[in-house]
Amino acid sequence: MKKEKYTVTAALPYANGPLHLGHVAGVYLPSDIFVRFLRMNNHDVAFICGSDEHGAAITLRAKKEGTTPQEIVDKYNEIIGKAFNDFNISFDIFHRTSSDIHRETAQEFFKVLESKDHFTKETSEQYYDKDYNQFLADRYITGTCPKCQSENAYGDQCEKCGSVLSPTELINPKSTLSGKTPEMRTTSHWYLPMQRHEEWLTKWIKEGQLNGLQQHDSSKWRNQVTGQCMSWIDNGLRPRAMTRDLDWGVKVPVEGADGKVLYVWLDAPIGYISATKQWALDNNKDWKDYWTGDRKLVHFIGKDNIVFHAIIFPILLKAHEGLILPDNVPAYEFLNLEGDKFSTSRNWAVWLHEYLEEYPDKVDELKYVLTSIAPETKDSEFTWKEYQTRINSELADILGNFVNRALVLTQKYYDGDVPALGELTDHDKDVLAQMEAIPVKISKLVYNYKLREAQAEAMNLARLGNKYLADTEPWKLIKTDEKRVETIMNIALQITANLSVVLQPFLPNTAEKLSEFLDFKTTNWETAGSHHLILAGHKTNKPTILFQKIDDELVASEVARLEESKIIEANHDKQKDEVTFEDFTKMDIRTGEILDAEKVKKANKLLKLVVDTGLDKRTIVSGIAEHYSPEELIGKKVSVLMNLAPRKIRGVESQGMILMAENEKGELSFVVPEKDFISGCEVR
Repeated sequence: MKKEKYTVTAALPYANGPLHLGHVAGVYLPSDIFVRFLRMNNHDVAFICGSDEHGAAITLRAKKEGTTPQEIVDKYNEIIGKAFNDFNISFDIFHRTSSDIHRETAQEFFKVLESKDHFTKETSEQYYDKDYNQFLADRYITGTCPKCQSENAYGDQCEKCGSVLSPTELINPKSTLSGKTPEMRTTSHWYLPMQRHEEWLTKWIKEGQLNGLQQHDSSKWRNQVTGQCMSWIDNGLRPRAMTRDLDWGVKVPVEGADGKVLYVWLDAPIGYISATKQWALDNNKDWKDYWTGDRKLVHFIGKDNIVFHAIIFPILLKAHEGLILPDNVPAYEFLNLEGDKFSTSRNWAVWLHEYLEEYPDKVDELKYVLTSIAPETKDSEFTWKEYQTRINSELADILGNFVNRALVLTQKYYDGDVPALGELTDHDKDVLAQMEAIPVKISKLVYNYKLREAQAEAMNLARLGNKYLADTEPWKLIKTDEKRVETIMNIALQITANLSVVLQPFLPNTAEKLSEFLDFKTTNWETAGSHHLILAGHKTNKPTILFQKIDDELVASEVARLEESKIIEANHDKQKDEVTFEDFTKMDIRTGEILDAEKVKKANKLLKLVVDTGLDKRTIVSGIAEHYSPEELIGKKVSVLMNLAPRKIRGVESQGMILMAENEKGELSFVVPEKDFISGCEVR
């Protein structure tokens, strides 16, 4: 069988903030699973990613935080890169678009297309903020979406309905710099006349083939991908500006382009190519081998990036000539969180780097849950309760229970040695046949980008083993038929060994543990399904518990953390809803003094404080550990909300709340009287 060659990309994360679980579930985890599987099947594969470090949103964040765009991208490139490493995402390279090699690659790409007359230069009127003396890039303009009427749409996209927009389509546009209605002024830009490409794009997207173009299997493309692309094409493609009036980005490399940079959706996808170039240089390879010839290019993205990866980037690749087009663009829908959309601005998110700091030993648990609920064809939802249920009832009770039984009984009956396989019953033969079939099912599903189902099939192997032991009950049979038990335990160990193979793409840390328990490892997928992965007489090791169960306290704590962090940063200057005087008088706020402070175990953000309130000495848990050390808090004067209902946070009962002020940078400050009041004074 021919081994296909693959270049697999994961959407470049935007380096103006950290990653949340929605990003992970819809791009980085599925692409990693796919690539790990390809490697086990001996495909020639390059797995490419990097941070997208240009664009208006980064300059906006820099202005907001009083810093520079470079400092912003340096900060978040490091946070994102470390999170990927800690989460065991196996990129061949994680690069960045602020690098010299990227700038050179992007500029050269632009010049090639310019020399082949694939751009037009047009003069048009665009929004201009006269208070700041600059033209406004898409993200510098907000207004009402003409499609869904959301009042917070950007000039390039509505994040609520996902529609791709142009600034002039917005209703009641406002400059994000001055907050005023911008005026129209004349400027010139280079445009990509996409309407020239409608004919070949239509045939290529719908049928997967066209003379002179790389073919693909259109039946494997997800309906939402072809549907969104054809909706765009059917409505008529229009010229799209490939340059912007900005001072942050890749400079347009032609005369008469002062103050202009490449549009981020020309700049960013070329980041896949520049990252490949860097990887090739570092590993004595030729980058062209991964972007030309007989090779499959696969883009893992979220659904809001479909048009850019399945229409705009393919146009650019074909126009450049000689470069491969995408074989597939497996786009994922959105993952929601506890009944609401993930929102960076409202801090309604579970951030990947914070999860990994809090639960460094629960990497595979998160991988399993996110793949189980992956939004492959429709939006899905992450809840901490389902996280608990899947870990406890599936990973612990099915996979963990089976593995523990198989290995513990082997230690008990045979001192860890694998017993011989004796005469097989019909039941045994059926179980072995099912074991042999499961890797075949997984392979078919993975090659068709159905990774959620593929993981479910891998877990079915653990279910098969669990049921086999429950049906045969070797712990009872050992008293009457030792020979029969040897066969049962041999089969149980073969299932365990097969689990160590088929789980590698999905749960690599767990698969590694199984290999250590068995003192056996293979990374060759073709061995999966074998009845003889480990031979009689082979010695296994004593196992440890694979998965610790999640208690109710963790779930309650994480849900409480979400509620407490639901601060709308963008609305710092907006007044909250009106309350009555009677509502206000119900709040008992008093001055206090911190007597003692210590970190809460297994909680990086929480401190346990003992506060003298004048009425008593009480314990309060406060999420300020990232801003204050325990030592510097002793003796601090504070204001305390006394009559907040007590609740347990990370096993500690908190009996009130410390009042803090927060500025637009996220810095915290205690709210205290200007005079040195004793503890217990009322704040009113």
